[in-house]
Amino acid sequence: MMPRPAYVMAYAGLWALLLASSAVAMTLGPAHISVGEVWGTVLHHFGLLPDSPVSRLRDAIVWELRLPRVLAALGVGAGLALAGTVMQVLTRNPLADPYLLGLSSGAAFGAVVFLLAGAALLMPLGAFLGSLAALGLALLIARLLGGATPSRAILAGICIAALASAGTSLLIFWSATGDSYREILSWLIGSLSGANWGDVGLVGLGLVLCAPIILFSGRGLDAFAFGDAAAASLGIDIVRLRWTLLAATALLTGVMVAVGGAIGFVGLVVPHAVRLAVGSRHRVLLPMSMLVGAIFMLWTDTAARSLFDPRELPVGIVTALVGAPIFLLILLRYRRVT
Repeated sequence: MMPRPAYVMAYAGLWALLLASSAVAMTLGPAHISVGEVWGTVLHHFGLLPDSPVSRLRDAIVWELRLPRVLAALGVGAGLALAGTVMQVLTRNPLADPYLLGLSSGAAFGAVVFLLAGAALLMPLGAFLGSLAALGLALLIARLLGGATPSRAILAGICIAALASAGTSLLIFWSATGDSYREILSWLIGSLSGANWGDVGLVGLGLVLCAPIILFSGRGLDAFAFGDAAAASLGIDIVRLRWTLLAATALLTGVMVAVGGAIGFVGLVVPHAVRLAVGSRHRVLLPMSMLVGAIFMLWTDTAARSLFDPRELPVGIVTALVGAPIFLLILLRYRRVT
């Protein structure tokens, strides 16, 4: 376990890396803009500089295009990493991710329904409603099976995910053509290409509502890692805490999927990587996972839009290409440790 000064240094280093990465990411693109111009533009819009250091066009590139996308990537990465950490503890399943209970499949179904109904601008709302519906059905089925235990919830989530995926495929096969087909495919893989200030506000709201609930539950999550009986013996109301954390995780995941689509591997790989570095104390693990997830998502999205310019890859492809080898290395490390 790392000593306390090392934790402080790690936090400071991650925050510095996040700020530096954000500034550098906003310089990358067809229009070359320096880090100084980026910071000057941001400070100007916050009223700290009287005049913008760049032209009106370059100001719009920074403020209307690149900054919202960077902030959305940071928020989505932080939210998915946080949700994945919680799901791995609540289900006591090291392979759990934020989508385990059918949330991504339900979100995809809701988004496709709204898109094919001619309400493309409301796709995030459809995704959010779909994810909540999937969670509700999964937990209802688990209770009907005899109680919402982790194993029953996982099995119910697999069932709901299969049904939602089948429904999504049927809708695409039956109705999608031309541009709508490409838009649906890009969303299903995961993409932040259309991120705007409205998406940033939605991601920020999700984090403000859900992250404090999760971050202040570190002691309870530590106890959950040893089983329900151990948690109850420490005076923790396990039923209330589990439902509270499941609801917060579902809400958080629904918001992230609504903005970025079904971006994989972030909520699976990041918690494992951070756990190997700092241990399993959740008061440390949770905030560090958020920071690492934000940085990971920022750079994978930057790679997705920059590596093959002028063409852009869906970020879900990049997270899979990067995340799968990292996860394999983590599994090999766990094998050597155990």
